[in-house]
Amino acid sequence: MEQVTLDNVDKAILRVLQEHGDISQALLAEKVGASSASCWRRITKLEEAGVLCKTVRLVDADAIGKGLNVFCQVRMKSHDPGARHDFELFINSHREVLECYSMSGEWDYVIRAVVGDVREYEALLMRGILTHEAVLTSSSHFALKTVKYTTALPI
Repeated sequence: MEQVTLDNVDKAILRVLQEHGDISQALLAEKVGASSASCWRRITKLEEAGVLCKTVRLVDADAIGKGLNVFCQVRMKSHDPGARHDFELFINSHREVLECYSMSGEWDYVIRAVVGDVREYEALLMRGILTHEAVLTSSSHFALKTVKYTTALPI
């Protein structure tokens, strides 16, 4: 993707939308010091350029009984592109896996899973991740407390 040049109003719009995705056009315009029509045009251009993606509502994990965050490092048996592709498809099929990154260094992947309790994670790990034919080993780390969590990018 080609990097987009943003002016100060575009940046202000992005900062506000990252915190308040459901804000009205009128209030957004007021907050960024532009007209509603100008904000609408800018948002449309940012969407077309791929800068603004889908709009979502965040759910409180504790409120729905899914407050346990687990970070799982995975080492693959091989770096064969086919095996990695199969593993990535497998990971994408598990709803409890919220994030997965292909990594440099000692571990090949880092996964963030959100579950209700240790037993739920054990099922994912023992009947899922560790049974995948491409996985050599893993190491799991349970988050004790969330110190900082944001979805807003620094703009």
